[in-house]
Amino acid sequence: MTRKTYAHIDLAAVQHNFDQLSACAPNSQHVAVIKANAYGHGAIAVAEALASRVALFAVAFMDEAKQLREAGIDTPILSLEGFFDEEEAIWAANHNVWLVIHHLAQLERVERLQNPPIIWFKIDTGMHRLGFSLEEAPGLLQRFSHLLGPDSAVFTHLACADEVSNDKTRQQLDNLSRALSTQQTHLALSVANSAATVHWPSAHQRWNRLGIGLYGGFTGGSPELPQPKLLPAMSLHAPVIALRDLPAGETVGYGSTWRAQRNTRLATVAIGYADGYPRHAPSGTPAICHGQRIYLAGRVSMDMLIFDVTDCPQVALGDEVELWGSALSIKEVADHSGTIDYELMTRVSERVPRVVKRI
Repeated sequence: MTRKTYAHIDLAAVQHNFDQLSACAPNSQHVAVIKANAYGHGAIAVAEALASRVALFAVAFMDEAKQLREAGIDTPILSLEGFFDEEEAIWAANHNVWLVIHHLAQLERVERLQNPPIIWFKIDTGMHRLGFSLEEAPGLLQRFSHLLGPDSAVFTHLACADEVSNDKTRQQLDNLSRALSTQQTHLALSVANSAATVHWPSAHQRWNRLGIGLYGGFTGGSPELPQPKLLPAMSLHAPVIALRDLPAGETVGYGSTWRAQRNTRLATVAIGYADGYPRHAPSGTPAICHGQRIYLAGRVSMDMLIFDVTDCPQVALGDEVELWGSALSIKEVADHSGTIDYELMTRVSERVPRVVKRI
């Protein structure tokens, strides 16, 4: 027996989202980012669903690439953090894993290999997380130009692409243009993430990288550009396991932080922060039951939540509650909780079964 708490994964929605985002930049190729177990959706399942559409997958580090290869995924894979030792670089070359290079020691190690892997050269244009500085990048591109083949690219990451009124993106694009102005060879570029693919046509290059948008997550907003119709690929569900009536004035949950302002009916739901529901979600955070909103009452527990269902009198034991998904945006839950949809997706724990709707 199980407690009937689960995450429903819709692979058709992932395919739909890929097609919608690709249509925003029809002259580009598109990398499907499936790091962090495809943002909690299941990297192998998502890779299989996108294999006929995608020329390149991206993961964070080599262990994630190895899992895909062991599962029989043979599409080229880009490792966004590159490699950590020579053994990994050799394995990458032998298994068609492309490496993002972001510091000099990596370049020097690759240069020493008899069979070097395909590399992408990362430039820090203003994110200040990884990448060669604007000052050093031109010289290093010339010095190591012999390592850059037809599949190589210059790569940067945008910090504020989902904020269409923020001039940071324009500054980063200008910085990249200046850094490459002295280069004699035409290098492929990869600049746009999901948000820039939608909102910054000037960032479209040979390769765009599609991450959060693949899963129906938030990509920002711009009234000037048509918005792709993205579908949520994950919905999170849990059952009602208890009902009780509480008189006005009584409190609920740890710390007694929520007090009933009226005679109240409460539903206890079998999911908590150990399952990935946000610990800091405040009272009043919505969920859906019987197509109607119900509202969190009191603190999130490790394994359980309590909802005020007074205004939804049809709620019964065993009824299913949607914590986020097609009826309730994951972004809305994230906003209530002071976080982002990326975090909610990736933190759904392994003890929550994934029920995959295959094509």
